[in-house]
Amino acid sequence: MGHFVLADRDTDFLLPPSIQDWLPEDHLARFVVEVVDQLDLSALTRQYTGRGSRAHHPAVLLSLLIYGYATGVFSSRKIERATHDSIAFRYLAANTHPDHDTIATFRRRFLPQIEALFVQVLLLAREMNLVKLGRIALDGTKVKANASKHKALSYAHAKKIEAQLKAEVSALAAQAEAADQVPVVEGMDIPAEIARRESRLEALAEAKRAIEARAQERFEQEQADYQQKQAKRQAQRDAGKKPRGRAPKPPQPGPRDTDQVNLTDEESRIMPVSGGGFEQCYNAQAGVDTETMLVISTHMTQATNDKQQIVPAITRIGALPKALGTVTDLLADTGYFSKANVQACREKNIRPSLAVARDQHHLSVFDRFAPDDPAPVTDDPVTQMKHQLTTQSGRALYALRKQTVEPVFGIIKQVMGLRQFSMRGLEKVAGEWTLATLAWNVKRMSVLKMAQ
Repeated sequence: MGHFVLADRDTDFLLPPSIQDWLPEDHLARFVVEVVDQLDLSALTRQYTGRGSRAHHPAVLLSLLIYGYATGVFSSRKIERATHDSIAFRYLAANTHPDHDTIATFRRRFLPQIEALFVQVLLLAREMNLVKLGRIALDGTKVKANASKHKALSYAHAKKIEAQLKAEVSALAAQAEAADQVPVVEGMDIPAEIARRESRLEALAEAKRAIEARAQERFEQEQADYQQKQAKRQAQRDAGKKPRGRAPKPPQPGPRDTDQVNLTDEESRIMPVSGGGFEQCYNAQAGVDTETMLVISTHMTQATNDKQQIVPAITRIGALPKALGTVTDLLADTGYFSKANVQACREKNIRPSLAVARDQHHLSVFDRFAPDDPAPVTDDPVTQMKHQLTTQSGRALYALRKQTVEPVFGIIKQVMGLRQFSMRGLEKVAGEWTLATLAWNVKRMSVLKMAQ
């Protein structure tokens, strides 16, 4: 370990005070250090070769990032400045001052290891008797990408600009050929102008390929849905019933003129946001323990809706260590409901409580205390779940969803201040979301510990 910068928080200065005197005993920064000191960081330290100047220890940099995300300081430059200006950050850095390049490089370099550290923190919470899995509330929230929606390029506009640039290249080439007869406009460098337009044409071609690839993925999904609907209608005909509603229209292949790609972060998507309007976003998913409000699973998606997010969520939940306990119930709003999702939960021995329709607010006192209807005699999991949601125990269970996962999102976005990601690209954004939820978990664990 001789190639790391010494991080000593216990030695007194030549003159008082000691670093240990800087913060009260119950300060969050102290708890962050306590948590990080118990994590296995060997996967990080092994990647340091020991060559060059001495490096800041991963424990110090990780502590700075966790505390930064927990308190709304996400910028590496602001974290660097805080190691000079903030007593808490100065304590975490042990009176050293990692520069912003070091902090930013560490975050970017070790994003793949954040997920393993996230699980380690959950195991630590289990050892501290702060969490034991049982009921999980799942939801998604739109978080702005590090890109402007005004940098989005539509397929129709791309074709228009492409045609214009090709015409200009042809005109410039013709003018170059006729340069001996017709003088070139003073100050015009024809080869440079042609090269500039050819470079833009290459960028447009790449953008069009991205849009066309997305269009093909959409067509395949729409085609599968269309065939499923057709099969369902045919099954009704075979049973002697007339299919209800209009027959579905077959999907059309190829990109639409309105299809877009963002030139800053092409993996982000235009999504509707709460309050109205559209933004360049990612859809961040989190499963939250209803007893403790600790996030126990995360993943990131580019999909605007949540219909396909049950399987990724329960897959991640199923991969958690057995020591954390067993998930028994999964609560989610109507955006997650489908027969396939109900069946997927049942196959994992998880009881689903997925709202089939929007909640009916302000039930009358007689409805709230009315006896439960008898359970239907059926093996259909959807019918069974619908009945469960109408019972008093089922309504009380589902009510935990709104008071669990939605407050967590509200605190992460409004109190901690994560309204926009710093990273770009689906993989990096997923890592940053895991880091943010890890910071939330540490912050929440400190509250739960004090309440014990």
